[in-house]
Amino acid sequence: MLNKVILMGRLTADPELRQTTSGISTCRFTVAVDRPFRKDQERQADFIRVNTWRQTAEFVSRYFSKGKMIIVEGSLRNNDYTDANGVKHYSMEVQADNVSFGESKGGGQQQGNFAEPVYQQPAYSKPQQQAAPAQTQPAQESIQLGDLSDFEEILSDGEVPF
Repeated sequence: MLNKVILMGRLTADPELRQTTSGISTCRFTVAVDRPFRKDQERQADFIRVNTWRQTAEFVSRYFSKGKMIIVEGSLRNNDYTDANGVKHYSMEVQADNVSFGESKGGGQQQGNFAEPVYQQPAYSKPQQQAAPAQTQPAQESIQLGDLSDFEEILSDGEVPF
C-alpha cells in the first residue's frame, strides 16, 4: 500500500508548538495550497492541516511563520471521532515526515544569516529557432577525482561474496 503526500504552499498562521505530558514536541499548522485554475475562473486554494513531531516540530516552529512557503512530505491520516451526542465527525490531516523551505531567503521575511535550501520549479523557456544548424565541436569533459590514495583496488573474480 502507498500513502504518500507532498505539498507545497504557504502557512496560514504561525505554527503552534506544544509538548505532550511526556515532553515530546508536536507542532500543528495549516498550509494553503493553490488549486490549478483556468483564466475564466477565480483562484481557489485548499487548506490542509499538518502535524509534525519531535525535531521536525521544533524546526517548523523555529524557522517558519505565517505566509512562509513550505514543502511538506508525509502521509495522510484519518482522525474521525464520535462526539458525546453521537454525531460522527470526519477530519483528515497530513502527518509530516519531512519539511523544507519552499523559497529563498529573499522570497519572504529574512531570518538569520544562513542559506536556506531552495526548491524551485525549472522555468520553461521556448526553444529559439535557428536559421541554419550550427557546426559545433563536442565538448571535452574532464573529471577530477581528487586523492584516491586512501583506497585500494579490489580485483574481482566475478563471484558474489555472499
